[in-house]
Amino acid sequence: MTMRSTRSTVTFSNPFTLSGYPGDLPPGDYEVLVEEELLQGLSFEAYRRTATYLTVRGRGNHAGRTELRAISENDLIEALSRDQAASETKIDHSDAALSPQEDLK
Repeated sequence: MTMRSTRSTVTFSNPFTLSGYPGDLPPGDYEVLVEEELLQGLSFEAYRRTATYLTVRGRGNHAGRTELRAISENDLIEALSRDQAASETKIDHSDAALSPQEDLK
């Protein structure tokens, strides 16, 4: 059986949670590892996802440790969607005021 792994990076702008894991994770860049296996017997090359992991770096007493947390693709997509929605809400409800345009008379 032929396997392949791909890595990518996702960025969270806000603290977030993952289904099945306690506590919030801090904002930042997280590496995603996707493992796939080659489907045999097809006339073309195709892969099936077998696992998705999020790399979480330890904090506090666990600093220096790295944990691969098994997650579903849907849980990752939902977490990223919640993060994006939270960021948009912050922008929409910002207390920052725009400078009024100068009178050009």
